[in-house]
Amino acid sequence: MKRLASLLICLVYMCLAQPLPSQSVRSATQPTRESYLKLAAELDKTLHTDVLQVWFPRSVDEKHGGFHSHFARDWQQLPSDGKFSVFQGRMTWVAAQVVMREPELKDQFIPIVHHGVYFLADVMWDKQYGGFFWGLDDAGKITSAFGDEKELYGIGFCVYGAAAAYQATGDPKALQIAKDGFLWADKHAHDPVNGGYFEWLTRDGTPIIPKVPDGTVATNPIGPINYKSMNTHIHLLEAFTQLYEVWPDPTLRSRLEELLAIVRDKICVEPGVMNLYFTNAWQPIPDHDSYGHDVETAYLMLETDEALHQKAGENTERMARMLVDHALAYGWDHQNGGFFREGTTFGKPEDTMKEWWVQVEGLNALLMMHERYGKQDGVYFQRFLEQWAFIQNHTIDGRFHGDYNLTSANGAPATEDKGSIWKAAYHDGRAFWNVSARLRKLAAEH
Repeated sequence: MKRLASLLICLVYMCLAQPLPSQSVRSATQPTRESYLKLAAELDKTLHTDVLQVWFPRSVDEKHGGFHSHFARDWQQLPSDGKFSVFQGRMTWVAAQVVMREPELKDQFIPIVHHGVYFLADVMWDKQYGGFFWGLDDAGKITSAFGDEKELYGIGFCVYGAAAAYQATGDPKALQIAKDGFLWADKHAHDPVNGGYFEWLTRDGTPIIPKVPDGTVATNPIGPINYKSMNTHIHLLEAFTQLYEVWPDPTLRSRLEELLAIVRDKICVEPGVMNLYFTNAWQPIPDHDSYGHDVETAYLMLETDEALHQKAGENTERMARMLVDHALAYGWDHQNGGFFREGTTFGKPEDTMKEWWVQVEGLNALLMMHERYGKQDGVYFQRFLEQWAFIQNHTIDGRFHGDYNLTSANGAPATEDKGSIWKAAYHDGRAFWNVSARLRKLAAEH
């Protein structure tokens, strides 16, 4: 009995110490059809003013091809950092989305989509060994800044951009390079024993296994080499889903089913967190919880499950909601609004800086949860409003437009450059499109 009583006391303490979002707030704001439409109009305006109009055509590199990535706060062009696979794929994807979602801009953006596709196919693709380079200089040459290796994270985004380009324009070259990217990655990097993908490869496609005689681990920008990562696999899930929409190949479908199960059942764990790194056998390696990746992955899992099965399954729905709920319970800034960067599973946030991509992915995930569970609990819409207010007041630069890359918890800018190889128009563009469409859908159903 003493043991049972102690256990009950512990459970009560845990419940009190770690309130779920539904326990912490009930929204007094009851959304109406008019309020949904007003918010949608605000999102549409922000999408055009602070994403599309600042990036395009400014980023189109007419001299070297592809897209230029480095811009100052006032959007003056800064010295090039080269052509990075991730940035090139993302900007091609955004341009393709404009063609499909913004009819009045279609004629302006179709040439930009072709511009992106031809750079991916004619420059980023390795004509000797196949696969997309991790990065090149402006002249399309291998450089010490990027090396000649191949990274599945970068390959995934090149596939992502090319597949969307085909969806937008019907350009057979776009579909071919997207298929080639998947097939090359699947041939050289798929792990037939444990599932998922080896992430860092030599130029010819051999998985890199660095020698570590002193116990240190070699790393790249994504994480430790010869280990699997959350970050690469959630974005492979995203990229392959985009390709599956235009090329429902049986092998591709099989890999998508495998990736969804890996992300949902191995990378994500209760009570709604994700491990960042794994051995090749999917044994988790302890590290911090990234609140932004949590809320983004909730969206990506649901998107893939719906693409595969028309309706997300119960397990996917449950894990997606747990990810958002945990991020709200532990990573939400109750004073200023917005999501912090990272922390431990059950502890206070340890990095309270706020990145632009975390805020916009949070906005998307919160409205997605409101659409599903808003009748049960008003917390998601309340937090959505607070998140949107933080983005409007702090993430967006009211003077020169566009998003600050990083702010402090209270919204003071910590960096001023508006563009870099890791900061494209993709996170905010996608989030604002999704949120605007969902708000209009909610208004129609209200």
